Amino acid sequence: MSVPRDVWGRQPRPYALLGWPVGHSLSPAMHNAAFREQGLQAIYVALAVPPEALGEAVRGLASLGFGGANVTIPHKEAVLDYLDEVTPEARLIGAVNTIVCRHGRLVGHNTDGQGFLRHLYAEGIDPAGQNAVILGAGGAARAIAAALAAAGVQTLVVAGRTPERAEAVAGLARRAASAAGTEVEATAVPLPSREAELCLADAHLVVNCTPVGMAPATEESPLPDGLGGLRPGTVVYDTVYRPAETRLLREARARALVTVGGLGMLVHQGALAWELWFGRPGPVQVMWAAAEAALRGED
Repeated sequence: MSVPRDVWGRQPRPYALLGWPVGHSLSPAMHNAAFREQGLQAIYVALAVPPEALGEAVRGLASLGFGGANVTIPHKEAVLDYLDEVTPEARLIGAVNTIVCRHGRLVGHNTDGQGFLRHLYAEGIDPAGQNAVILGAGGAARAIAAALAAAGVQTLVVAGRTPERAEAVAGLARRAASAAGTEVEATAVPLPSREAELCLADAHLVVNCTPVGMAPATEESPLPDGLGGLRPGTVVYDTVYRPAETRLLREARARALVTVGGLGMLVHQGALAWELWFGRPGPVQVMWAAAEAALRGED
C-alpha cells in the first residue's frame, strides 16, 4: 500500500535518480533549477542504489510518496522487473530511464531516444530519409536506433565490436520501424572493418553511442583512423558530453562537418521526464543552463 501524497505535508515532494554510482550526475542540478524556476514544491535527489537493493528502492518510491524518478546505469534494464507497468517503447528498447508514480503505481518510460530526436530537431536536423550510422551497440545505441527507425531514416547501420550485439540492435530498429509504420534498411557491421568504412562514407548522420572519448580518456576516439572518408555536410553527433568537445567532434569540426555534442540529449530527455511527471513542457533553457553551469563547476 502506498503512503498518501500528503505524507510530505508542506515539505517539497521528492523526485529521485536511482543509479550506482550517481555522484557524477548533472540531473539534480538540472531538475532542481527547473523546480525553482517553475515555483514547484519539489526536490530532486540522487540516490546511490547498489544492484542488490534495487527492488527495495523502487518499491520505496511508491510507499514513500515520491512523484517519480529517473534511472541510470546500471539499473535501466533490471528495473523493469519491479514496475507495475512499462510502456511499449520502453519494453521494445528493454530499458527504462523514467518512472512515473501515480496512485501507488509505478509506470516505466524511456525518454532517451526521443530526447536525442528532440535535440536533433532543435538543431535543425531532420533524419528522415537519411543514411545513419550508429557506433556502438549498448543501451544508448538501442534507444537511439529505435528512435531513428521510427523517425524514418532510410538506412541504419549499427557498427559494433561485438557482431551479435550489433545485429540485435539492428533487429530492434526493424521492429521499431514496423511498430511506427515506417520502413528502414537496418544492418550490422563490425567496427573497425572495411564494411564500416564504406557505410560511413555513405552516411548523412554518424552517432557515437560508445563511451570512447569520455573524460579522463579525452584523446581517444571511436574512429581513431580519422574522418577522411565522411562526405561534406555529414552530421557527427557524440552522446558523450564530458568534455563538451570530444576528440571525435574536434576532428569533425576541423573538416568543416556539422558537430553536435551530447549535453542536449541529456537535457531533452530530462525535459521529457518532466512532461511525464507534471503534464507540461519542461523548461529546456533553464535545465540546459543549469547543466552547463554544473559542468563548468567540475573544471
